[in-house]
Amino acid sequence: MIVEKKRGKLILGLFLSCFLAATTHVSAQQDAQYTQYMYNTVSVNPAYAGSRGHLSIAALYRNQWVGLDGAPETQTLNLHTPMGYRGVGLGVSIVNDKIGPTSETYFDVDFSYTIQTSYSSKLSFGLKASAHMLDIRFSELDEFEIDPQLQAQQDIQNQFSPNIGAGVYYHTDRFYAGFSAPRILETTHFDESSISTAKEQVNWYLITGYVYDINPFLKFKPTLLTKLVQGAPLQVDVSANFMFNEKFIGGVAYRWDAAFSGLFGFRISDEMLIGVAYDREITDLGATSFNDGSFEIIVRYDFIRNIGNLKSPRFF
Repeated sequence: MIVEKKRGKLILGLFLSCFLAATTHVSAQQDAQYTQYMYNTVSVNPAYAGSRGHLSIAALYRNQWVGLDGAPETQTLNLHTPMGYRGVGLGVSIVNDKIGPTSETYFDVDFSYTIQTSYSSKLSFGLKASAHMLDIRFSELDEFEIDPQLQAQQDIQNQFSPNIGAGVYYHTDRFYAGFSAPRILETTHFDESSISTAKEQVNWYLITGYVYDINPFLKFKPTLLTKLVQGAPLQVDVSANFMFNEKFIGGVAYRWDAAFSGLFGFRISDEMLIGVAYDREITDLGATSFNDGSFEIIVRYDFIRNIGNLKSPRFF
């Protein structure tokens, strides 16, 4: 058991060495990863802000590679709503992403403008403004057995950098599709004199899905998310979700060459949704005894008005 735990720290140390590679640029830094992206769209596309037609608040927690010390953890909190001005939506988000001795926190403000393209379809354009705070505790790196030169670096606390993003989002009552880049500025976090540099790259997202009515009690929703980052493999997530009686949600997902996932959701009421996901890696890391998979939970509350006239809560 002790040997396995040490191997786990060594693997994570190698991962951190890539993140903080000596005398190189980390040119494929990626945004936080979500399995339940279909319930957390505003985090990757600002044009989604206000599209639910009422104030919506969501909180998500993700623990990746459970059992591996220092593995990634992500927390998000977001709210968005349409405003009194026709077609305008606003949102705010906080995203905290931690791996080993590194922590990143984003404070985001989203703005969207929506136009009616037909009786049942809408097209939204969005902008995102971000404040990014970076912490790296080099003094903790000895725990992960990596390059001593990195361990000797001075800790970085609350290093600030701004960013902007943009997106478009189209939807009807059954179909949606969006294209976005939530962080456009390619910020370098260390100066040229440092032995290590970290440069953010643009993450491009394409998201789409469709809701089928199989019968009056059962809906089927296939979804797709693709993420493209220069210097990293193309990430493709596909999922199939079923909703029974407007209450129970169950499904499966596949992340290309990375993981299989099981998803479960429950609508406590028309306003409140709880979703849970579990990922099992299909990479070499997933075969190790110290990796118990990845766990994710999301809670969303919609402040729905005129509930008496509501036909059914939207499935996206």
